[in-house]
Amino acid sequence: MDTNLIQEKMKQLTAEFVDILSSPEFYSQISIIVFAIIMAYAFFRMLDRHSPLLKPPVKKAPLFWLRDSIYQIRNLLFPLFIILFMVMAVDFSDHFIRQSWLVRLAQGLAVVVMIYSIITRFVSNLFIKAVFKWIAIPIALLQIFGWLDNVIIYLESIYVEMGNIKISAYGVARVIVFGSILFWLGRISNAIGLKAIRQQKNLDVGTREVFAKLFQVSLYVVIFILLLQAMGINITTLAVFGGALGVGLGFGLQSIASNFISGIILLLDRSLSVGDFIELADGQKGTIRELNMRSTTLETYDGKDIMVPNEQFITTSFINWTHKNKKQRYSIELQVAYSTDLHYLFDLLRKVVASHPKVLSGPELPIEEIPDAEISGFGDSGVNILIEFWMEGIDDGEHRVGGDLLLMIWDALRENQIEIPFPQREIKIVKVGEGI
Repeated sequence: MDTNLIQEKMKQLTAEFVDILSSPEFYSQISIIVFAIIMAYAFFRMLDRHSPLLKPPVKKAPLFWLRDSIYQIRNLLFPLFIILFMVMAVDFSDHFIRQSWLVRLAQGLAVVVMIYSIITRFVSNLFIKAVFKWIAIPIALLQIFGWLDNVIIYLESIYVEMGNIKISAYGVARVIVFGSILFWLGRISNAIGLKAIRQQKNLDVGTREVFAKLFQVSLYVVIFILLLQAMGINITTLAVFGGALGVGLGFGLQSIASNFISGIILLLDRSLSVGDFIELADGQKGTIRELNMRSTTLETYDGKDIMVPNEQFITTSFINWTHKNKKQRYSIELQVAYSTDLHYLFDLLRKVVASHPKVLSGPELPIEEIPDAEISGFGDSGVNILIEFWMEGIDDGEHRVGGDLLLMIWDALRENQIEIPFPQREIKIVKVGEGI
C-alpha cells in the first residue's frame, strides 16, 4: 500500500516536472535569462573599453591607490550587471508571462556568485568569510525568493525574557551579522582613509597625522552608533544615564583620555613626527614609527619596539635629535705621544675622517661643519686630541660611522708610525736610612 502510494506520488511529480519543462513559459523564462546575461555582458564590455577608470593605472599617476582599487573591482562589474538586469527581467517576466520562478532562481545564483567573488577577492579574515558564506548568502537567497519575512517572524517567536529585557533569536543573529560586517567594513574604511590622508603631500606630516587620528575617532563613533542601532538600543535613552556614566568613565579611563589628548597636542604643536629619532629621559631611544591615539611606537636599531604613552612626552623631557635638522655633530678623542708632529697629524686626521662616505665634507660646507682635529688638553702620558665631524642622521644602524672611523684612524696612525701612549709609572726603591 505504501509502495503504491509512493509510486503514484513519483509519477505525479514526474508528470508535473515534464509539464513544466515542456511549457512555453519555461522556455520564455530561459530566453529572458539568456537575454539579460547578454545585455549585462554587452554593458560590461562597453564600459570596460571606454572608461579610463577601468584601465590599468600607472604607478606614478595621481591618486594611484584609488584608481588601482577601482581597477581591482572591475571583475565584479559583470556579475553586478547580471543582478541588475535580472531584477528588470523578473518584472518583465511577471508582467508578460505571469510567472518568474526560474528568473528568480537565476537571480539568486547571480547574487551567490557576486558574494562569493567578493569573499575570495577582498576578504582575508576566516571568521568574516564564514559569516558571508553561511549567513549572508542564505539571507540574500531568502530575500530574493520572498521567504525572509517569514523566517524573521519565526526567529522573533524564539526569545528569552529576563525582567523587562527580551532577547530573541532574531536579535542575536542580527547583532552577529551586522556587527561582523560593520567591523570588517570599518577596518577596510580605516585602512583606505588613513592611506588617502597620509598620501596628501601638500600637508606636513604632523597635520596628516592629526587628520588621520580624527578620522579614526569619527569612524569608531559611527560604527558604535550603528552597532547600537543593530542591537535595537535607542540612543536617546542613553542620555538619561550618560552623565553619570561619563563621570565614572572619567575616573576609570583618566589615563587613556590623558594619553589621547596628549597625542592630539603633540601632533598639533608638531614637536613629534614619524621618522624623528627620540631619546627619552630614562635613556631609551629610537625612531618614531607610529603615532597612535594612546601611545607612540619607537623602533630601536636592535629590532625592538618601545611603546611610550603619549602623556610621557608632555610631562617629561626628551631629546628630539632629527626633528628640525638631520645633521648631527660627533666627536672622537684620542691621545698621541708628545714627540708627535701635531701639524702633520691634524692634516692626516682631517683627510682620514673626510674620506668616509657618510661624513659631511667639502669646501661648500660652513667652516663649523668641516671635519676638524685640534688639541683638547695635555695629559700625563701624551697630548689629548679632539676630532669633530658632522653627518646626516644618527650614528647607528645603517649610518654607523664611529666604529669605521676608529679603525681608519688606527690604520693611519700605524702606517705613519704615530704612537698612542699608554700610562707609565716610575717606581723608585729607597733604602731605609737613605734620603731621597
